[in-house]
Amino acid sequence: MAAEFDQLVAEFERFQAGIRNADARFAGLGAMRQELTELRASASSPDGGVTVVTGPGGAVLDVKFTDAALAKGPQALSAALMTALREAVGEAARRQVVLVQEHLGDDLGLVDQVLETQAEAFGTSVEELRSKLTREEAPPPEDFSGERVLRQADSAPPAPPPASGGSAGDTFLRNLFDEED
Repeated sequence: MAAEFDQLVAEFERFQAGIRNADARFAGLGAMRQELTELRASASSPDGGVTVVTGPGGAVLDVKFTDAALAKGPQALSAALMTALREAVGEAARRQVVLVQEHLGDDLGLVDQVLETQAEAFGTSVEELRSKLTREEAPPPEDFSGERVLRQADSAPPAPPPASGGSAGDTFLRNLFDEED
């Protein structure tokens, strides 16, 4: 009976250790999710005329063209765009799998699977892709939220100076009704 009890205690301790291991692995899921939503990858065509910024899942967030790229014609522009797009999407996938590996481990060999698949698809070597495994973030897409949207001519005219002899309440009401016109 004592041997059975010792065996049950040992199994229970293994079970608790497994739970602690799972808790430790999943404790960083919120941080991983945040890092994944902030993930950015950027790639440019060999001549620098086209730049593509991608996010999680390879979602295209921004595409930029130089005047020189636009002047090359539709076929050259298309080729440059596809080159930059493939590289940016591939980089985003590599960064995603590295984030998952850092937070959950790589028991399944996901990094190697992604690298092997991309090497075959892109006609390159696993070693070359492995050398690109960095956590450097691409610059975020341009943020125009702080810039003025309306032209100067579209802005409201300044409020007229208060008329002399009126109270502050009169001035307020005049301004209120003048603005509604």
